[in-house]
Amino acid sequence: MHARTCSLAGLVAILALAIPAVADENARATAFYEQAQAEYYEANPIAAAFQGMRLRYGEWNDGSEAGEEARLLMARRQSEQLQRDIDREQLDAQGRLSYDLFLDQQRRRIEGWPWRLHGYVFDHRSGPHSWAPAFLINTHRVESEQDARDYVSRLRGILVLVADALERANRAEEQGILPPRWVFPQIVDGARNVITGKPFDDSAVDSPLLADFRAKLGKLQLDEAQAASLMALAERAMLEFVEPAYEAVIAWASAAEARASEEDGVWKLPDGEAYYQQRLADYTTTVLTADEIHQIGLREVARIHAEMRELMGRVGFDGSLQEFFEFIRSDERFYYPDTEEGRAAYLAEATRMIETMRERLPELFHREPKAPMVVKAVEPFREASAGKAFYQRPAPDGSRPGVYYVNLYRMRDMPKTEMESLAYHEGIPGHHMQLALSIEQEDLPMFRRQAGYTAYTEGWGLYSERLPREIGFYQDPYSDFGRLTLELIRAVRLVVDTGLHAKRWTREQVIQYHLDNTPLPEGSVVRATERYIVTPGQATAYMIGQLKLLELRKRATDALGENFDVRDFHERVLESGPVPLDVLERRIDEWIASASR
Repeated sequence: MHARTCSLAGLVAILALAIPAVADENARATAFYEQAQAEYYEANPIAAAFQGMRLRYGEWNDGSEAGEEARLLMARRQSEQLQRDIDREQLDAQGRLSYDLFLDQQRRRIEGWPWRLHGYVFDHRSGPHSWAPAFLINTHRVESEQDARDYVSRLRGILVLVADALERANRAEEQGILPPRWVFPQIVDGARNVITGKPFDDSAVDSPLLADFRAKLGKLQLDEAQAASLMALAERAMLEFVEPAYEAVIAWASAAEARASEEDGVWKLPDGEAYYQQRLADYTTTVLTADEIHQIGLREVARIHAEMRELMGRVGFDGSLQEFFEFIRSDERFYYPDTEEGRAAYLAEATRMIETMRERLPELFHREPKAPMVVKAVEPFREASAGKAFYQRPAPDGSRPGVYYVNLYRMRDMPKTEMESLAYHEGIPGHHMQLALSIEQEDLPMFRRQAGYTAYTEGWGLYSERLPREIGFYQDPYSDFGRLTLELIRAVRLVVDTGLHAKRWTREQVIQYHLDNTPLPEGSVVRATERYIVTPGQATAYMIGQLKLLELRKRATDALGENFDVRDFHERVLESGPVPLDVLERRIDEWIASASR
């Protein structure tokens, strides 16, 4: 089916639903949220698939200007409907919180509308040329012949998906919005990776998409003729729709490189200062200015450097902090070999660390997620541009586990010293503990269980890196140094992100600040810097979120004294799903007041 075609009958049916005439206002509100969520999924089949749903399963989201405007109108209409039809004062405490959070999420969508072209449509880390194949490989399940046909339908739809994105990129460029020049060769390389191999060339090796489709098809109980027919359909879709789409991306990126500037910060964009402040507010859920965040970063860098010097004394290192950094960068003992055996060993050890931590969770939490979690390497076609580690939450229906992805493209970028911290951040007790539990909170509306407040989510991830230390983990002082290294990186981000986008630092200045102040190898530094350039503000959310969590925990500890139980604190933090930091603070203050009585 054409990617822009809507299931009009289904959409009309949803819009025609009236909120049930239920006396209880909480039930009426719940019915509204279910209706609003159904409408959202009808317009966003990609989001539906992430939840394990097969709604418009052969289609992509409508990426045209009309599709974007329709989603904006939906946000406005739903906000108006909630305020018109539901009396907030008649709701219970959780109901009022849901009411406020729903309006807050719609407000963020509406306020982000004027800036929709400022976020780069294509860059070396994102864009449909990257996320579409990743989605098909990791999220589009094939459990029937119809699922396979829907996969082929999505292959065919990539041409329109990319055309809409290129149209947006051209509109953005007309307004003076284009990524810096160094981005474009990486876009070209990433696109070529997808269309390398069969059926795009005479190679004996399948391309990533063909290999995925062949493997998924092989698990179905189909006769030989059916399987051959579906393979032929997939190959034809790749040649007639996928290849032209990717060649168009390559042509655009190759030409745009010559038109792009060398300047990296978003200060160069129209109203760039206002855009950056909007990004900071959205990611941190605070009103902190760029200058304030920069100063917090400098303070935290100094604090962590002091802790690192103390650890240097524990291991008996005689030299400066910078000399210790170089020792960590260069000593072979801290790295797995850059071989398939080295990569397998990394994955096995990361899995072991998470399983060991899982056994100790009752010391820190009252409950743990039901959903399983696996550790996977980032797929080869996107590993050159992907981040070093990230997490994908499980599907609510149990059809997909939580996944901790590690990028093993260059083993020198993944030192052993950082393994524990990364595993705890992305897995347990970090994102899996947090996001899987959120999905399993069946008493909360789905929009809250899936909410995306970066400062809360990533603040918890960073907080979770230090948490296992309280129960005896990080026995190896070099692993503890790795923990401090990752915390230091988050502090450095406050300095360099604001340096780039508010103080007009160059890419080279940011790289040098990293090399002077962290033990990261240069390859990791370059990739981190390039990430901050194309996602302004996002990197500041980690440390800002962790500092708020630590502040609230200290407040609770001081107020409750011997009655403080860290498991109760964690329950209060996690029980309401992701929330803005001011909402989290208010909820913790209410809990402290209640527990103090």
